[in-house]
Amino acid sequence: MQKNNKTLWEEYVARERALLLPVLLRLGYTLEESQPHVLGERYLTGSGGRKLVLVGKDAHGKKVVIKASSDASGIEEMQRERRSREALERIGFAYQTFLAPQELSWGMYGGLAVLITEFIEQDKPFLERPLEEQFTLALKAFKAQESAHATTSSHLRAVRHDFQQIQQYVQDTTLSDCAIQFISENQDTIEQYGGFLTHWDFTPQNFRIRNGEIYLLDHSSIRFGNKYEGWARFINFMELYNPPLAHALVQYVRDNRAPEESLSLRLMRVYRLMELIRYYATWLSKTSGDLHALAEARIAFWSEVLRCVLDEKEVPAEVVESYKKTRDSLRSEEEKQRQVGLH
Repeated sequence: MQKNNKTLWEEYVARERALLLPVLLRLGYTLEESQPHVLGERYLTGSGGRKLVLVGKDAHGKKVVIKASSDASGIEEMQRERRSREALERIGFAYQTFLAPQELSWGMYGGLAVLITEFIEQDKPFLERPLEEQFTLALKAFKAQESAHATTSSHLRAVRHDFQQIQQYVQDTTLSDCAIQFISENQDTIEQYGGFLTHWDFTPQNFRIRNGEIYLLDHSSIRFGNKYEGWARFINFMELYNPPLAHALVQYVRDNRAPEESLSLRLMRVYRLMELIRYYATWLSKTSGDLHALAEARIAFWSEVLRCVLDEKEVPAEVVESYKKTRDSLRSEEEKQRQVGLH
């Protein structure tokens, strides 16, 4: 009988842990009993190489984050993350720097890459903070990214290539055609704001707050691209988790920057939404039951968000609430456990 993706992931986790435990013992670290980051939908959400993200403790009981992989692509992703973090520390044309957890240990152990960093404690998650504080922190992070700018023409070519692949997954052909036309008619604007440092996956899962500062937890998603690519990912995320913050950031760009920048943000939101729909469409062939129904619900919801962005309208609150109820009814208990504290 062919094993399903979840079973293969669970076997991978067991193998990696077996390799990791003696290494941690030698280094003086232990794993916590509960490891929610390997549960639930995690086996479907990897965008790069396979790796474990675990929580442990040092010899003094201080929490640490442990990343480990024996998978070739997973190792490369970890190495790329380290290179990105180091490059940000010395980049010559960035006027502001990003804070990152301190690296405590890095090494290869018989084909297993192990990276251990400090655990960034925070008094409360990002989404539990007042709206004004969320807005200030997000804006500060985006301005820091914008301070690094390199001249390049590669991003437009990447967008053209990716968009051709993404469009086929939008099930509403009229919606897909509108998105394609919108991108095609404004390619110059995409290029105009290219070459900026951006975090491809800037969401609260990938940063924590300490002493009023944002610490990036994932540096593998840093690249040079359109100025508003990170904004777009963050705002699209907030359409679901905190619509007032999404609207405030869109309004800030509209009120304080050139009209072309507001257009660039909208273009990137369309691009990233098409990308998100494609992502969930790939789940359809790998899932069944509630998880399959959840993938379909996600495709429908994000397609509706895409329609609203194209029409320059706010997403109706009832659409968001209806989707949340459907999502929560279809999520497994493991996934609900994994989501606790991620945001």
